[in-house]
Amino acid sequence: MKKSEALALLTPLLLVIMALIKLDSAGPLFFLQRRYGFNQREFRIVKFRTMTTLDDGDEIRQAVRGDPRITRIGRWLRRWNIDEIPQLFNVLAGDMSLVGPRPHALTHNHDYERKISLYARRHNVKPGITGWAQILHDYGDSENDALEKLQYELYYIKNISIVFDVQIILETFKVIIFGRGAR
Repeated sequence: MKKSEALALLTPLLLVIMALIKLDSAGPLFFLQRRYGFNQREFRIVKFRTMTTLDDGDEIRQAVRGDPRITRIGRWLRRWNIDEIPQLFNVLAGDMSLVGPRPHALTHNHDYERKISLYARRHNVKPGITGWAQILHDYGDSENDALEKLQYELYYIKNISIVFDVQIILETFKVIIFGRGAR
């Protein structure tokens, strides 16, 4: 089955999610934000909108647990990582991979590059919808969290393989089922 055929099978689910987003709150269906990909090539990540804000600039406030900007349906979409499904379009466009370091908003990326040695090495591979750091590290946005995640990402880059990618994808399903990750 081709990627585009698999994505077409998701169309009914996508339509239901889009209707729920529209019924829940005003604003666009999708959240677009500039991120860096392979070799720091800029692209726009696509996600279902889960918040009342659409930040994409020099100052972006990271979402936190219990964030009041998260919509009712957005909380549910984040809980089950359904907000990530539109990133399959980024994969089809060649900007992302299924597995790799998660891309950050440009402003956060620039900040971490100034503070953390070797941070830019995450761009030696395509960013992914899921990654080794997402499996092993709970959600967090501090410099210490970024440093710990970077260690996992560098390990992934050094040990990249199809078998490792399959392991990460299988572990991702466990994370989704048991509810760890972004809120």
